[in-house]
Amino acid sequence: MLSKKHFPILIEQDTEGFFIVSCPLFQGCRSYGKTIDEALSNIQEVIELCLEEQQNEEYSNTFIGIRDIELMV
Repeated sequence: MLSKKHFPILIEQDTEGFFIVSCPLFQGCRSYGKTIDEALSNIQEVIELCLEEQQNEEYSNTFIGIRDIELMV
């Protein structure tokens, strides 16, 4: 039986306007798209591949959260 699971993602936009999406649960789990919807669709596929790969390895990362820090620049 399949169940739904939520995965945290980060969304950025580069200087050329492309949206870069990554999932911090998996090392190197990144994708991009011309639109946010395209980027989100692409990252879903990458997460699925990471999950398949994870089945063959021991899972060790635990997502804690995202925080901001303030620096004087």
